[in-house]
Amino acid sequence: MKKPKWVVEKEQGKRKAANETVWLFGLHAVRDALRNPAREKLRLVVTLNAYNKLEEDVAFAGIEPEMTDPRKFNVPIDAQSVHQGAALEVKPLKWGSLTEVCLAAGEGAPTVVLLDRVTDPHNVGAVLRSAEVFGAEAVIATARNSAPETGALAKTASGALERQPYLRVRNLSDTILQLQEMGFVVLGLDGEAEIELDDALAQASGRAVALVMGAEGPGLRDKTKETVDKLVKIPFARGFGSLNVSNATAIALYAASKR
Repeated sequence: MKKPKWVVEKEQGKRKAANETVWLFGLHAVRDALRNPAREKLRLVVTLNAYNKLEEDVAFAGIEPEMTDPRKFNVPIDAQSVHQGAALEVKPLKWGSLTEVCLAAGEGAPTVVLLDRVTDPHNVGAVLRSAEVFGAEAVIATARNSAPETGALAKTASGALERQPYLRVRNLSDTILQLQEMGFVVLGLDGEAEIELDDALAQASGRAVALVMGAEGPGLRDKTKETVDKLVKIPFARGFGSLNVSNATAIALYAASKR
């Protein structure tokens, strides 16, 4: 019997994920990955200068480095990437299920961040850094139309990618509904909302909170706005205010951490 189309697509997706690898680059990103026992490491390419700086980390990881001439740094990364003489091919991290990750804190009021089609890896990397600093349980984005785990993202995250769960889900609205069933109050950040973030957080005292951040320009999609519990805004001092999504996320996470 012929398999249904959705079954075939699911199996193809699993095979593709199993074969997927990521090239991390830059001393900081490579060092943190080498030190991460959960990271499956496949190939390390370094210049002599970079190896001298990473020697202890290479020994810790137990991987055999491939030495290369700085002028012949032949790895599949963008030619303009600031690799600092170090590149590491790895498998994407496996963080576990949404429930396992988002409720990992046990007792207390966990906070998670959801990204609605934020495609810039530098923004996502900065969000991961803020999430780690302010103690968020996870950063969640869609498998499509969002920044994948890449070397550029890892470099901007400055090591946070190795420690801060970054979950990719099929459907953001379904994930919001799942979080609501888990007891999360889901707040969508929207500059035109009437409710201020601090007021909404005060009303959610003692509850788990999910902060949903929209993409640069278009903001939250209509379906996302319909699914969240409340639309909230970060107040601004003058007649016009606009924040980069990573900056807005940092402010929102700080506010949530003060509950």
